[in-house]
Amino acid sequence: MKTVQHVTPSVRAALGPHRHELSGADRSTVRSLAEQLASLGGGLIDDGAWLDSARRLSCYLPPRLLEVLRAFRHDPGELGALLLAGLPIGEDALPPTPVEPDSVERVATVPASVSVLIGLQLGELVAYRQEKSGALVQNVVPVRGLEGSQSNAGSVPLEYHVENAFHPCRPDFVGLTCLRADHESNAGTLVASARLALTHLDASDREVLHQARFTTSPPPSFDAGATTPAHPVFDGSLDDPNVCVDFHVTEALDEEAREVLGRLRGAMAASALPVRLATGEMALLDNRVVLHGRSPFTPRYDGGDRWLQRIFVHLDNRRNRVYRAGGGAVLD
Repeated sequence: MKTVQHVTPSVRAALGPHRHELSGADRSTVRSLAEQLASLGGGLIDDGAWLDSARRLSCYLPPRLLEVLRAFRHDPGELGALLLAGLPIGEDALPPTPVEPDSVERVATVPASVSVLIGLQLGELVAYRQEKSGALVQNVVPVRGLEGSQSNAGSVPLEYHVENAFHPCRPDFVGLTCLRADHESNAGTLVASARLALTHLDASDREVLHQARFTTSPPPSFDAGATTPAHPVFDGSLDDPNVCVDFHVTEALDEEAREVLGRLRGAMAASALPVRLATGEMALLDNRVVLHGRSPFTPRYDGGDRWLQRIFVHLDNRRNRVYRAGGGAVLD
């Protein structure tokens, strides 16, 4: 089945070197590796032995794809994002879109195996015990009754955020693989790079954002009612900072910081790029320099709704070792 491309010409031009489409031969290689991985050891994704096999097989991804991933890992570019297209995911072979809350993939499929193989060339896959029961591959699907929620189960606009902004070991990279677009192809993943937004902020605003004058609340599943200690929104280099903010739950501690936070949100929105993922496309986001959100769409709950699969990646899993009981992949 031919994949329908939903990246508009203007967006495709803006992505430029940040987009890589697999050749037919490379697509066949990835499919073969994913099928092999899905059949191993009962195909239990969260099993350590299966993950070891995935790590080994990921080394045999096509050389051109490995080159692109290694370059992105070194420097994600001004957009902080990479779009992979032409992955071996056929919509005609998919089951109905899941409809239950907190849906995850426990048994390996070809699409899930593709995501894992690619993610393991950026770093180590991780998950969070309190989030979707610690599954390494998570389904991002609309859930009836949660339409208005600021979550991956909602279908209203999702506020710009870095993933798990409240957590001391938030992901370095987020991977979103599209198995199925929404019916009208309206739902866009909004990518907003701090590297681009920085040009819209003056020096005094940047200085405030580098100060510990903000807090961020975790979702109820992690610690209801808690907030982070005061933290800066920017840290590191003044001219190329890391960013840590979730505009839905990050609060400023004083009026000046509140005004600056508002200007930052405006700068992020002004530089945001909507990417409407189609079947067989995967967006890789550098969670240290890019925020993401979602434009609204209307689910039908008919088995054909939007379906993404999400993975989290850490570059350095020694940094999070204290949170990983037994040295596994799940942070407690």
